[in-house]
Amino acid sequence: MTFILLGICLFLGFLFLVLLLMPRPSAAGALLEQVTRTGRVADDVPVWRAALNVDYLARPFTLIRGLFSPQPDPVLVHRLALAGYRKPAHADVFLGLRLAVPAVLGLLVAMFVQSGTVFIFLMAVVMGFFIPDFWLSSAITRRRQKIKLSLPDGLDFLSICLEAGLGLDQGIVRLGAELRVSHPELAEEFLQINFEQRAGVPRVQAWKSFSDRVDLESVRSFVAMLIQTERFGTPISKSLGMFSDSLRTARRQKAEELAAKTTIKMVFPLVFFIFPTMAIVVMLPAFISIVRNLETFLK
Repeated sequence: MTFILLGICLFLGFLFLVLLLMPRPSAAGALLEQVTRTGRVADDVPVWRAALNVDYLARPFTLIRGLFSPQPDPVLVHRLALAGYRKPAHADVFLGLRLAVPAVLGLLVAMFVQSGTVFIFLMAVVMGFFIPDFWLSSAITRRRQKIKLSLPDGLDFLSICLEAGLGLDQGIVRLGAELRVSHPELAEEFLQINFEQRAGVPRVQAWKSFSDRVDLESVRSFVAMLIQTERFGTPISKSLGMFSDSLRTARRQKAEELAAKTTIKMVFPLVFFIFPTMAIVVMLPAFISIVRNLETFLK
């Protein structure tokens, strides 16, 4: 009962803090948001996600984090950027999840577990603290894999744009606009490059930032190829075509390697699950017949 009351008090206090720090929308703010919102973003973003403002949600967590550190952890900010979460408020929301998930799991254990409550409560709190880290690692891996698989298609599209007469910067903008549905992660990265260049960042520095954000070997090779072609003046379209072909070759070789490993991976299920079942089905009737014949012979 003590754990239940403690969990309920913590939950109510956290909820009251969130409601207290939530800003009240004004008429001027609503008008400004309506004017600055573009129709394209409103069509692409779901209604529930558009209504959820990350900055408002992170405000209580920012207040709590400000008591200990003026800035978020740079390592955490970098990991969130690798997963595609680039806003400063995302770090505070992640830190808030590290506090909220253990509290919720501890409250559930205190409410529904009857025996061994203290041990399970401690285990739930520890697991709840590490669940956001596991999710973030999984999100980084998924995003990297998606960008790695979509990079050859994006380079082919960029090569077609360059051969059609567009410049490199205009081709990047067109690629980001056309691949928003099929490859949203890659389109977001290329649009980020365009935004940085429009803000005054040099082209080479923008490409290097792209390779640092994604942190993939294929992307580093691609950026190094772009820097080399710009430095020596070689045709970019031909270099992009050759590089995309090499990426497809590497992807096909990786698929063949994984297919070759399946024979080794199938040994353990065959030995421990399939072979014993087949042995029982094939040999057990014969063994029963032999036993019955021996009993008849001995009688």
